Amino acid sequence: MAHGQGRPCVITRRACFSASHRYWLPELSEQLNIDRFGACSRAPGHGHNYELIVAMAGVLDGDGMVLNLSDVKHAIREQVTAPLDFSHLNGVWPAFDVDRPEGALPTTEWLLHTIWGRLAPHLPLRSLRLYEQPTLWADYLGNAMEAFLTIRRHFAAAHRLARPELSQAENEAIYGKCARPHGHGHNYLLDVTVRGTIEPRTGMVCDLAALERAVEELVVEPFDHTFLNKDVPFFAECVPTAENIALHIADRLQAPVAALGANLHKIRLQESPNNAAEVYAEPALV
Repeated sequence: MAHGQGRPCVITRRACFSASHRYWLPELSEQLNIDRFGACSRAPGHGHNYELIVAMAGVLDGDGMVLNLSDVKHAIREQVTAPLDFSHLNGVWPAFDVDRPEGALPTTEWLLHTIWGRLAPHLPLRSLRLYEQPTLWADYLGNAMEAFLTIRRHFAAAHRLARPELSQAENEAIYGKCARPHGHGHNYLLDVTVRGTIEPRTGMVCDLAALERAVEELVVEPFDHTFLNKDVPFFAECVPTAENIALHIADRLQAPVAALGANLHKIRLQESPNNAAEVYAEPALV
């Protein structure tokens, strides 16, 4: 018997393809399409280098594998990359044909939902992730029309970690170098993940452009190139650790995301390559 035989395990496989798409609904006027989808409505479309992460669950067999990787590669190639690579997505599969009542735009989340439907008969899927670009990706777990959408943004800011009621020596004992009087800076990476139901016509869990505007207006613009302790009123009284910053961002975004018809799921704030904090706005789902 091989070591670990019968033990549960999750494996992942990465696959890439290049494709173009266009956001345009025939029932909307030209101006309404432009207003709704912006630059994504331009003809004949635009392209991306997509990266697909396929997670599969199973138990280890006598050969020490969950699945034969040759079979995995063949299924992904046959069902996904071969038909999609160097294609115009709107015309590839019926699910993306918006001239049909049941068709939807080939958004990241609807594309991922459709890929799941093609791979599920062949592989024991656990989850799928699809990167449309490094700052935009979706996750799908096989839950009907529910999907997760993540956008990544950046801001640069300085902070000092210190509690005003403590002495400098006491603060340095807690926060180390981060308590030095004149502060220090970071290039923060912010990931905002929302959860929602894929709208059957637009293929979106929420209006992506509106989500991007909310994050820009409520977080990036007021936080970028600031000294957080002095320029953001909230942090005059709250120590701006990565954890507290992430919590404050979640509080600022929860209502605006709900107004878009989605749920704020998670905030991830990366302070440096070595440090990051994650805050779940939906604790029941953790």
